[in-house]
Amino acid sequence: MKKAYKMTDLCCANCAAEIERDVGKIEGIKECSVNFIMQKMTVDIDDGADFDKLYKKMEKAVRKVEPDCDLVLL
Repeated sequence: MKKAYKMTDLCCANCAAEIERDVGKIEGIKECSVNFIMQKMTVDIDDGADFDKLYKKMEKAVRKVEPDCDLVLL
């Protein structure tokens, strides 16, 4: 299942690449793509995965790189 998020306060392309890598490593995430220009992150989540737990892990990974960045489900 694919989910897309608007990312607020994403400051640079390097941070976007780091977030893409870190979120992509989370168990239950098949693929992660971050578009810095569009300020958007798209993730492909395993079927049957616990979305709430994954969201918290994604949010933690994003905040580790960009403490002020918020994820808003599109």
